[in-house]
Amino acid sequence: MNSKPRNSTRGTSDRADRVARIAYPLLVGILFLAAWQGLVTGLELPPYLVPSPVLMIKTLVADWPALGVALLVTVRITLLAFVVATVTGVLISFLFVQSRLIETAFFPFAVLLQVTPIVAVAPLVIIWVKDPAIAMIICAALVALFPVIANTTLGLRSVDPDLLSYFRLQRATRTQILVRLRIPSALPYFFGGLRISSGLALIGAVVAEFVAGTGGTGAGLAYQIMQAGFQLNIPRMFAALLLISLTGMALFTIMAWLSRAALGSWHASEISYDR
Repeated sequence: MNSKPRNSTRGTSDRADRVARIAYPLLVGILFLAAWQGLVTGLELPPYLVPSPVLMIKTLVADWPALGVALLVTVRITLLAFVVATVTGVLISFLFVQSRLIETAFFPFAVLLQVTPIVAVAPLVIIWVKDPAIAMIICAALVALFPVIANTTLGLRSVDPDLLSYFRLQRATRTQILVRLRIPSALPYFFGGLRISSGLALIGAVVAEFVAGTGGTGAGLAYQIMQAGFQLNIPRMFAALLLISLTGMALFTIMAWLSRAALGSWHASEISYDR
């Protein structure tokens, strides 16, 4: 008798939560832009120091032919690097989970990749690899690799000991344990790593573009920022930075949606988030 009202109340609460998750950040963003516009106008700051949001948007619209092409180049490098980092990181994690000895021997080198500044590594990669696009993809993938390895390995290790003992009692093979127990247990950690890795892939792509300094039709947003800086076209620089920020937010949102789509019906982290 009371199931309908409860379901109706739960559905209303879910819709309210979804609206709040969009409305609150949007409200904060609008207030921030309004304060920025007010300060620039009130203090009469020149555009070559800090452009107003209105001027930044006008510049973005006016320079969209060049900035749009540059955005596509940066996004392509980011996505390819993200795919390479994801596939490589998962395969390395599968290798690590097979033997503690392998993980102990090689995991410090994965940490070494994380702590080594990409600015120091990128020039070498660009020299060694003749194709600038492939070199930038490698550099961005190196930046995005460690979160996938660390999170996926942790997830593959974080299995219920009782379930693991039961699988071994049933004489399950390593492959069966991996596919039927470890991978489902690792999915929340894996998607958490993807959220971090997607943003790092974008950062790595932009840094690699800065180091490569490629121009012409193959130039990304980093080149547009450098060119705007040389020309003291600060509104265009801010417009390019805005595109990078929006791209990063879009990547994170897509990864969060994938996580909810994969885990929302059964994992406690996503179920508790909805209810």
